[in-house]
Amino acid sequence: NNMFASTLICPAAARLVHSRQLAHCGLRLQSSARCSSTWNWAKSTASAAAGGDQDSSAPTNGSPNNNDRNPSPSIQQSILNQCSELHSSIMPLNTSLQGPLAKNSDKGTSLPFVFLVGNHSSGKSSFINYVLGRSVQTAGVAPTDDCFTVIAPGPKDVDQDGPALVGDPDIGFEGLRQFGPTLIHHTQLKVRDGIRNQDFMIIDSPGMIDSPVNYDGMVSNNSNSKDRSASTSSAIMDRGYDFQGVVRWMAERADVVLLFFDPDKPGTTGETLNILLHSLGGMDHKLLIVLNKADQFKKIHDFARAYGSLCWNLSKVIPRKDLPRIFTMCLPVASSADGEANSATTTEALDQRALADLHQTRDDVLAEVMKAPKRRIDNVITNLHDSVHLLLMHAVVAEDVRSRYSKRQWENRIQECSSLILGVSLAGLGIHFDVPLQFTGGVVAATVIGVGGMHWFNSSKLKDAEEQLTSIEELSASFQRTHPQEVSEADEFYSAIWARIRDPLRLSLWRNGLSDFPSVSKSDVAKLQNILDEEIPRLRRLASPSHHGSKDK
Repeated sequence: NNMFASTLICPAAARLVHSRQLAHCGLRLQSSARCSSTWNWAKSTASAAAGGDQDSSAPTNGSPNNNDRNPSPSIQQSILNQCSELHSSIMPLNTSLQGPLAKNSDKGTSLPFVFLVGNHSSGKSSFINYVLGRSVQTAGVAPTDDCFTVIAPGPKDVDQDGPALVGDPDIGFEGLRQFGPTLIHHTQLKVRDGIRNQDFMIIDSPGMIDSPVNYDGMVSNNSNSKDRSASTSSAIMDRGYDFQGVVRWMAERADVVLLFFDPDKPGTTGETLNILLHSLGGMDHKLLIVLNKADQFKKIHDFARAYGSLCWNLSKVIPRKDLPRIFTMCLPVASSADGEANSATTTEALDQRALADLHQTRDDVLAEVMKAPKRRIDNVITNLHDSVHLLLMHAVVAEDVRSRYSKRQWENRIQECSSLILGVSLAGLGIHFDVPLQFTGGVVAATVIGVGGMHWFNSSKLKDAEEQLTSIEELSASFQRTHPQEVSEADEFYSAIWARIRDPLRLSLWRNGLSDFPSVSKSDVAKLQNILDEEIPRLRRLASPSHHGSKDK
């Protein structure tokens, strides 16, 4: 608070400090007031799929020669191709086992993309227009759009509706079909010429706002479990489609995810917190939390109250002691022809010279957005690593359960065959020694009835055994049996993977039935293990920047 107050009192000093910060980061401070961007919008000259190299005058995060630290475009493209081939190679096994990987999960979008989600009127559309350098999205205080909007660079301005976007075999959004026609009709594509992002896409989402129903995790304590379940189901489908699922689908494939809040609703919208809890979990490496419109605060107490409220609400859904960084920023104020701000709101709130920190943070967010093409390489490798781990654990545990069921099944068959052979042998001996036919007939009848009864009894026992083997307790026991070292070391990584595949694994075992579930060969397991032990580390070395501890690539 003292630091913020001193900034208000001494704007000249803040401006001097900010100038030094910008010089250190390699950014250029304009001689005019800091109401305009300092970002260099040099277009990329390299291939978009390869991530591209920025112009030599663009910021390089303090590195005088960025090309020495990053792989060449040809190597980046090679890495993407190899990841795609490896991912495609494991999909047949995933299909056979009804594994945890979604259909077409090996196919990414044609371009990297940045995904924006947040409260309505939090400045998402304005930020998109600021990044693009032209007005594409409609901005306003009230909710202005109910669609997921994909904004892509192109040779001319073209708009397409949802069915055309989802049906396009090249752009990479066919997977949205699974969420139904309502979502398809609430998506759109905007191809724009002359925008500043020539090598990645931006996706805007509908502004989140609470509906009259309660959300999971925020249902009142005095409601019973039945009401809580009904409220949760209604909340998930209150837009006509699974909004949580769509956001999860988008975020998993995005290279940068921005979650926007604003001073009016600093984390108090239940849907936003619900999305953060259920749709954005496990994506901390590419998630940026943004408190926008921070220049609207007129007093330090207003800022402290809003920032504290946001932190308090985030702490309810982030199960950690440490909260992630919150990027507190503002967008440039519109200027008139003579270069003076035409809005008195910001002038009343804070002096322009006191906004150095907000502008610097905005430039930090913008720098992360512009890294989307380069992030695509790391995200693709990470997705491959995650997919192989999920499928490998699914296959190993499923094979353990299937083999135990198969063992019981063969024990029953041996019992039945032994009884049948014994009865037939006795009947044969009776015929051979001219034993009365009544005895031989009785032996045959007893054998048929006994084997039939044994088969019925064993079948009922097998059904009980199948239900037992596919229970949560037995599946957890199989996980502990197949991963003894990880369990003994309390490996949280494997524990998290198990938590993700446990229910889908149980569903696939129940749907197929253990008697018909395909077996997993040792070669399949060895192939997956080889990707984890050899291929992914090799790709990581190719994609990583040069450093003193790196090996020759």
